[in-house]
Amino acid sequence: VCWTRSWRVEQEGVTVKGSPHFSPDPDAEILYKAMKGIAFGMAPLLSHQAVWLSCCVSTGTNEQAITDMLTKRSNAQRQQISKSFKAQFSKDLTETLKSELSGKFERLIVALMYPPYRYEAKELHDAMKGLGTKEEVIIEILASRTKHQLWEIMKAYEEDYGSSLEEDIQADTSGYLERILVCLLQGSRDDVSGFVDPELALQDAQVRLSAGEKIHGTDEMKFITILCTRSATHLMRVFEEYEKIANKSIEDSIKSETHGSLEEAMLTVVKCTHNLHSYFAERLHYAMKGPGTRDGTLIRNIVSRSEIDLNLIKGEFKKMYGKTLSSMIMVSHEFPIFTPVCDINITERPRCYDLCAK
Repeated sequence: VCWTRSWRVEQEGVTVKGSPHFSPDPDAEILYKAMKGIAFGMAPLLSHQAVWLSCCVSTGTNEQAITDMLTKRSNAQRQQISKSFKAQFSKDLTETLKSELSGKFERLIVALMYPPYRYEAKELHDAMKGLGTKEEVIIEILASRTKHQLWEIMKAYEEDYGSSLEEDIQADTSGYLERILVCLLQGSRDDVSGFVDPELALQDAQVRLSAGEKIHGTDEMKFITILCTRSATHLMRVFEEYEKIANKSIEDSIKSETHGSLEEAMLTVVKCTHNLHSYFAERLHYAMKGPGTRDGTLIRNIVSRSEIDLNLIKGEFKKMYGKTLSSMIMVSHEFPIFTPVCDINITERPRCYDLCAK
């Protein structure tokens, strides 16, 4: 499944669908009481659950009630709860949550409270602020979103930070990496059309061959333009034609001709073209493999895909790694906050999260 078919499977992929009997006022009151430490008949915690919660939640806060509420509401419903909370208690809900929670749990809950495009704009802004640029975050977001999504992200970015996303990327990156990121940001790709011109596909494949392997020095810009402007179905044909004439895959060509962040950006576009859900499965696996957990990558991808295609990503994850996403989250170091969604017995872990799905 690639960009051109994502809209057809939207409902199949959604893990957070919201409450069918939603009312924001009582929900806001429940959250207020939860942060005041008023009991809700919560089941006793096992010892290891209590230790984890003591590290992540301020004393007196009913973390379970907050979790049960916010993970069972859609983002649109959360925004209504936030407005009701402000009207009833004269406090900003997100800021109140920040003051009551801490650590990974705070980071996750706050991510859930952002409207989707504002959240992705925030992730991009955070990737560029301060010393050093987190290029992999920028590449991940820009290479995997549709042109409509990119337009909404740019709009949210300018509204929230008072500057142009394109100009900020240009200021923080350089060379061919800057060019491919700016090119992706233009949203020139045709996301819907399934039409492929065989002759043009062959020409595009030959551009890569001549630019990358048949002359001295790689003219990256020609192929960057093709990657950023052609439709996914057209690019699939280009990749096929390239393999025929070069006797190697487009991935192998990119790896042999480029390096560093430019290589990562090009390969990300290729991966998203082949299978968007496999790409996100790979990102989630990357976030949890080896020592430690890459919390930002894990949170960003689960939150941002939970109302789009997380169920489909879970399916690809199982195919690729022979284990469920839920089980890997369960054992991935100190990250139990996602597991409730994953049908794991309550006695095995803290019951905290409904994002990975039933």
